[in-house]
Formats: sequence, C-alpha cells, structure tokens
Amino acid sequence: MNGKRKKFGIGLEYALNGLKEAFMRERNFRIHLFVTVLVIAFSFYVKLSAIEWSLILIMIQTVLIAELVNSLMERIIDYIKPEYHIQAKIIKDVAAAVVLIAAIFSVIVGLIVFIPKIF
Repeated sequence: MNGKRKKFGIGLEYALNGLKEAFMRERNFRIHLFVTVLVIAFSFYVKLSAIEWSLILIMIQTVLIAELVNSLMERIIDYIKPEYHIQAKIIKDVAAAVVLIAAIFSVIVGLIVFIPKIF
C-alpha cells in the first residue's frame, strides 16, 4: 500500500510540474487561464445554476486541455524535426486548429449561458 501512495505522489508531482512548465513557458496557456479566472468570477456574479456551471466548467476544461495538447505537439515536433518541414507545419497547424475549435465553441456556449443572465 505504501508503494502505491508513493507512486501517486510522484505522479501528482510530475503533473503539477507540467502545469507549472506550461504556465511559465506558454503564453497562450496563460491567456486562457486569465480568461478562465474572468469567466469564473463573472459566473459567481451572475449566479449560475448547477447545470450552467457544469457547461462552463466543461468548456473551460476543453480549452485548457486543447491548449496543453497543442503546446505538447509543438514541442514534440520541434524536438523531432527542428528544421522546417511541411509535414511538421501541418501537424502544428492542425493542433492549433483544435484549440481554435475548442475556443469558438466555448464562446458559443458562454453566450448561450450568459446572455440570458445579462438581459
């Protein structure tokens, strides 16, 4: 049992270090976190229902995960293929498209949730 606890602690430490690295090195991740703080603050202000909170949190999670995956893909490609290559560019562009799609749909969900609260 003690070995499992130790492994869990180590895994959590690695995960927290990954978040720290993303925060320190990835400007877009910091931007998404800043917007996250604003959205959460506004969500408290307008008093969302449990279902509305769930939708907002799912969209926040989706955008943050998409940004982390995008950053991961960019770093892997830069490591494997530091020189320019068309396939590397396509991989990076598609990874960026994942973030764009997540962000667009999060804005749509946000508008659906927040517009009735504002008006």
